[in-house]
Amino acid sequence: MTMHSPYDMVTKSYVAVRPQYPDQWFSKLSALTSCHALAWDAGTGNGQAAVAEHYERVIATDISEPMLKQGIPRPRVQYLHTPSSLSEDEVVAMLRGENSVDLITVATAIHWFDIPKLYSIAKWSSASPEGRLREFYRLYSKPGVQYAFEEYRNLPFAFESVGLGCEGQPVELEMPREMSCETFLRVQSTSSAVATAKQNGVYLLTDDVVKEFKTAWGGSELVRTVKFKVFMLAGSVKA
Repeated sequence: MTMHSPYDMVTKSYVAVRPQYPDQWFSKLSALTSCHALAWDAGTGNGQAAVAEHYERVIATDISEPMLKQGIPRPRVQYLHTPSSLSEDEVVAMLRGENSVDLITVATAIHWFDIPKLYSIAKWSSASPEGRLREFYRLYSKPGVQYAFEEYRNLPFAFESVGLGCEGQPVELEMPREMSCETFLRVQSTSSAVATAKQNGVYLLTDDVVKEFKTAWGGSELVRTVKFKVFMLAGSVKA
């Protein structure tokens, strides 16, 4: 049976309004690997975290086919569908086999994964000893949301620290963005919590809720600085 993502119904809005990650973050992450042949962006969504400028080739995977169809076109990025039915061996083979990947990124998606399975694939596919796993997150409600509410301090992370956070102590960053209340509400409308509720006949962003937001904001067109909290962990496969 095919597993559908809550984002399947909001792919176009997601691509249009979700904040983009700063380029300097990708530069910082890529500087930690001596080889830059292949990167894997797991749970890529529309590919906004695919580090295409820093690696010769990027394999960007996701469980949502509709989201992959909205992937940002880049010559070095190959988008691949990875249904939950794939075995670890099948995923590793898709990534060109064992010890092949120089960098693995998981951006705002770790709580969607079977974490032990993901980490096992990471250890097999990483180009030893240079293979790295990077996880960086924005705070939105999703399954596994306890990790977000706990600021990822209780997220299992079985990798050696490389100076950008460690298990129990992620690096905290901010991603400021200028946006109107209308844009902010559009961002919220693409969250998994809102999408999942809508699939079950419940609409969270009711007229009353929107009205309260606009009143508190100071008007629907007023532009304010919104600071998205981000938590980063970076590590290498243990020898």
